[in-house]
Amino acid sequence: MDFALTPYQQRLQRQCLALAADFATRAAAHDRDASHPAENYARLRDEGFLALTVGGEWGGGGGSLLDHTIAYEALAQGCPSTALAFNMHASVVMPLLESPEVAADVKRRLAELVVRDKALIAGNFSEPVTTSLIGERPLKTRARRVAEGYRISGRKMFASMLEAADYVLVMAYPDEAISPAAGIILLLPRDAEGRRVDANWDVLGMRATRSDSLILDDCLLPESARLYRTDDMRPFRHAYLNWFWGSYTPVYLGVAQAAFDELRRVVTERRPEGYAQPLSHHPDVRRHVAELSADLDGARLATYRSAWLSDTQGPTAETTAALYRAKYMVGETVSRVTRTALTLGGAHGIFKTSRLEQLFRDGALGPLHPPPSDFCLYNMGLYQLGLEPGDVLPPLKPG
Repeated sequence: MDFALTPYQQRLQRQCLALAADFATRAAAHDRDASHPAENYARLRDEGFLALTVGGEWGGGGGSLLDHTIAYEALAQGCPSTALAFNMHASVVMPLLESPEVAADVKRRLAELVVRDKALIAGNFSEPVTTSLIGERPLKTRARRVAEGYRISGRKMFASMLEAADYVLVMAYPDEAISPAAGIILLLPRDAEGRRVDANWDVLGMRATRSDSLILDDCLLPESARLYRTDDMRPFRHAYLNWFWGSYTPVYLGVAQAAFDELRRVVTERRPEGYAQPLSHHPDVRRHVAELSADLDGARLATYRSAWLSDTQGPTAETTAALYRAKYMVGETVSRVTRTALTLGGAHGIFKTSRLEQLFRDGALGPLHPPPSDFCLYNMGLYQLGLEPGDVLPPLKPG
């Protein structure tokens, strides 16, 4: 494995750090108001990030998951909510474009929406009954066949940038299905009849993602809205863990890096009254900063390696374990870095005007963002011990 970034990746990283510097000037306001960073989305759209990883055969940038990882780690250092929400687009578009089970005409239509029309597409698969600690994804939202296409009814949750996106991809359970693992993915335009938003996103961190709930009340969609249907959604989910959630890991890595950089700035600039040296000279500060630098480097190497394995091997057992390992390490690292940074920064850092305070709250979501840390460890343990999931007891007794 070559640890050096390619010239393209270096340019991409510089471009994203420049965007992040601009996003950072508005991050506090969007966090305070829990408002859509629409101007940030517009810049990302204008600079080609909608099609960054879309294949060259579709007219896209052809970027790899590693390219994506490098980009979103950098973007998150400016406005974490912008990077987290905008990543939703790639996380749901790329599995459909890469899956051999998705029809060619569907891929062509989806790619044209993204590349030619520059459509921003959100994803909404989660529901109130979803339990990330166990990893089950039951679907209560129903898709009913009618003469005109489909009628969709249900409540979805965690729909990031829902009102800012042009479309949202929704997963539902087909009414005619027999298998409990069946599913259908449908493309809803923003103005679809029977669609409304429950603006209930009043949360601790990542407030500007506006991950509100989507209410579908007998929402009518044409037949062309159906992009993918299967009697067992589990293989599709598993084959594209790299995009469905692995693409979010570098965002929290970027939050950790931003907090680390802000901590170094604070302790370097702040000199207590009556002392000749700033806080950076204090031995405890130096020790903590050294420990955090080691944590960050380890988490970054694990994250980059997981993306590299995904690009070179595909969804192998080694790749899957590496994705879980990276998510676990980054979740624990961002929590530790932001908490320590807030502590070392002192009481001045707890005010709402402090960047460390916002990064602390954003970073708090890292370990619980699906898949949460304990679920990552559960799957890593199976891999390391060579166990088949079906050979171990379920974590909870089925009802």
